[in-house]
Amino acid sequence: MSLMEHGNVRPVTAVAWTSNTGTCPKDFTLINLTEDGASANFTRSFAMKSGYYLCYNKDSTGGMVVSDIRIISDKDSLPHGYCYIAEHLEPKATVSKKKRVCVRIVPVGSVDTAVLDIKLTAKSKMMLQHYTFVGDIHGYVLWYRKGYFAKPTPQAKPRSLSLDVHRLFLDEPSPPLPLRPSNLPPPLPSGRLSQRRCSLQRKDNVDKPADGSIQGITALDGVPFSLHPKFEIQANGTNSHLNILIKSLQDIENEYNYTFNVEENAAKRIRPSVQTGGTLSTQ
Repeated sequence: MSLMEHGNVRPVTAVAWTSNTGTCPKDFTLINLTEDGASANFTRSFAMKSGYYLCYNKDSTGGMVVSDIRIISDKDSLPHGYCYIAEHLEPKATVSKKKRVCVRIVPVGSVDTAVLDIKLTAKSKMMLQHYTFVGDIHGYVLWYRKGYFAKPTPQAKPRSLSLDVHRLFLDEPSPPLPLRPSNLPPPLPSGRLSQRRCSLQRKDNVDKPADGSIQGITALDGVPFSLHPKFEIQANGTNSHLNILIKSLQDIENEYNYTFNVEENAAKRIRPSVQTGGTLSTQ
């Protein structure tokens, strides 16, 4: 099984036109010969002083890969998601626009397969195994191989450690935290307190921890509790302000008894007659 089948080949990341090795960008591979040994110089006119070559790149630092290649004529519109390949030519040099090469470039993480290799042949009858026919352009035939590729391994960014981190010793115990002063409740207001308030205060003091830590503090600490003066119980055990009247079942029925006479009389009323077409009709 080949390396391409294992997916250990880097994908093509860019395709371009170039005049020669001097104008070919860095890290690009120039295709100067076809698979059948002919020159891959796209020069087919005596008016053209210099030809141009096809080149490709496999630098994956940009995070993009070529997923497809097409050849279109000048009458065809550019397919959606495709772009024309770049041109790195000498001054005043041009590329024929009768047929143009366009590629589809996508993020490396969005696809599993991409273009792995590009080849040219001078004879259209020659077939390349495991390669896909793209089309003929200016007497040459363009082929590409597509398959699984080796995705770049993400590398962890180095982190700079400050001097304070180097001075830390995990074996040494941390110093004890300072004790917090007890949160004592504010002084109680002067005045008479009810018996219930006195009992609650004694119970509250028993429930609180002796060290006065925050675990024994509640939201009601420091809030004085006292009954309204009209509810204070007198010495004889009675309360003159509370007038509670207890009603019997018969008193309640007599108070809320309702005969529904108004509703019955309204239902028995005769609806008025309406005169339509000289005759009387009862609604």
